[in-house]
Amino acid sequence: MSWNPKYALLLLISTLITFLSGIYIHKVNKTGRGNKKLYVAISFISNLAILVGFKYFNFLNENLTNLFDYLGLNWTVSNINVLLPVGISFYTFQALSYTMDVYRGKIEATRNFGKYALFVSFFPQLVAGPIERSVNLLPQFKHPKSFDYYQIREGLVLMAWGFFKKMVIADRLAILVDTVYNNPTEYKGIELMVATFFFAIQILCDFSGYTDIAIGAAKVFGYDLSKNFDRPYFSKSIPEFWRRWHITLGAWFRDYLYFPLGGNRVTKWKWYRNIMIVFLVSGLWHGASWNFLIWGFLHGAYQIIDITFTPFLKRSYQSLKINHNAWGYKAYKVGLTFTLVTFAWIFFRANTLGDSFYIVKNLFFFNPEVIIGNGIYKLGLDRTEFKVAYIAILLLFLANVLERKYNLMEILKKQHLVIRWTFYLTLVFYILIYGVYGGNEKAAFIYFQF
Repeated sequence: MSWNPKYALLLLISTLITFLSGIYIHKVNKTGRGNKKLYVAISFISNLAILVGFKYFNFLNENLTNLFDYLGLNWTVSNINVLLPVGISFYTFQALSYTMDVYRGKIEATRNFGKYALFVSFFPQLVAGPIERSVNLLPQFKHPKSFDYYQIREGLVLMAWGFFKKMVIADRLAILVDTVYNNPTEYKGIELMVATFFFAIQILCDFSGYTDIAIGAAKVFGYDLSKNFDRPYFSKSIPEFWRRWHITLGAWFRDYLYFPLGGNRVTKWKWYRNIMIVFLVSGLWHGASWNFLIWGFLHGAYQIIDITFTPFLKRSYQSLKINHNAWGYKAYKVGLTFTLVTFAWIFFRANTLGDSFYIVKNLFFFNPEVIIGNGIYKLGLDRTEFKVAYIAILLLFLANVLERKYNLMEILKKQHLVIRWTFYLTLVFYILIYGVYGGNEKAAFIYFQF
């Protein structure tokens, strides 16, 4: 509302449509009279029409214009001059999941419009997730919340960790990434590699940092949100990566698109088709451009290649007597997965398709003088800033390694008061001293644009 009051109407319309559709679907479930598929269709078509109109109309219109020009025909429809409403992809998917959950009988339709509106617009996760399911969040609104010191403490610690990842790591790396990716033709080889690697870390810390802040803020008020990240860069395969990265979006596509298409309970070629459809739609969900479509296509191709060659690779490993549990083998798999994911991030981050192709073409250009001549420190971060970034990334890496075997929050809770408060104050002062501060553009979370 403070940004643009008109766009709040979109949230209200989406909320009203899915609220009423839920009531009518539930009535059909109870009485057996009526066509509940009709109400589902109305809910999906109307909500997706709003999403497509605001997010994808100009993209579709521009491509139709190019196609008609190529065919020598005239296409006179003009683009619409609107800004993308903040969080529209997130709250649209969250509202539609409620419609499907009522349709499938997983939850009864709520008749309390206030509580349902709170579910759709719950402020900690409204603009960038996690995408909550009605079965998880709606029942929590039925019970009054009381002051809980331990839950508030845990929520604040989680928020502080999120601010550390966002302000100390992501916003610092963003300086170098923006310098290179906003003018990619001025750089080659190692400069592009460093910027691409830094973006992989930046987007992880930016998005998971937001998620930690959202989950922590909700916990302060007594609510539990869904886990959205689980050390994704420690994945040993692309399918595993997608079970660990943006977990709630992956679950949404799995339950409401992949399974209805038939999942893997179809012929192999239809299975491949279903995988590719899901990832192409996922790419479009992130943004209306060919860059995001290619990013989605790459991940779909990764999945299909993994499925196709895994049986052959397993037989090869057995014949070569390679130990799957060996540390070296696991490190190789993690490194390969991270490399594939990072390569795909090029298309996600580049401003244009032309920039993407330039970066890919010049990524492996050999220019060691960048490091030898200290040219690396001319990309927006000086030597001191690089050291701060390295130390912060190392701290994040160590925390992720420890999380494999230990619940760090539980360990912290059991420590003496002095140790706990030493940790709290150290973390807060580290953020205050080494956090990157700037205008709204620099401080914005990457996923706010989706």
